[in-house]
Amino acid sequence: MREAQALAEMPGDQAIEFRIWSHAGTRYRHMGRPADALAANDVARGLHITRRDPLFACLGHARHAATLGLAGDNRAVRRALGNARDALERAEPGLDRPDWMTAACDGAELETPALSARLRLRNWDLAEMHAHRSLALLRPQMRRDRAINSARLPAAQLGQGHIELATATAMTIPADAAIQHARVRGMLQQFSAALRNTAPGSSTVQTWAEHTATWATLA
Repeated sequence: MREAQALAEMPGDQAIEFRIWSHAGTRYRHMGRPADALAANDVARGLHITRRDPLFACLGHARHAATLGLAGDNRAVRRALGNARDALERAEPGLDRPDWMTAACDGAELETPALSARLRLRNWDLAEMHAHRSLALLRPQMRRDRAINSARLPAAQLGQGHIELATATAMTIPADAAIQHARVRGMLQQFSAALRNTAPGSSTVQTWAEHTATWATLA
């Protein structure tokens, strides 16, 4: 990361600098280090490119919201998502941007961090809303993000007490994603534990156990 940052600074490529710092913030968030994540996000959001192109500001605010969710700050999450939405509305379409900004252009990169933040805050109904929005906006080639958000959706539904719906949703996730993608596999393991705690001994738990048992033959 340090070497990449140094190389990006040489030609003054702020788009790459933003990407490096924003990814650093995301990495720290996944490591459970919110203070470091917030610091990295602050660097990304402070770059001049976020003032020149509101789409970068949108992405910066959205990812910041996800970290604030990890920190448990409900009010700050709401403010950051509002800033992200305002920036998205101000962004000009058709500008020459890097290919990796494509998902930000149509709003998918706003809904995904919002989903993560709302799950952390246990705002289950809002999390479900953002999950459906993200899945509707994600482009077909973004299979990894689709698999992750598909695994987040049943957690939001289960949090609202919709046991059968959540299980049915989880069962739509392709077996290859459930087996091969570590984050998806971890989320589904968490879902399994939450389902057993919510409805111990129920037929729904048995149905889910039988479904996941078939994955062992595919691993």
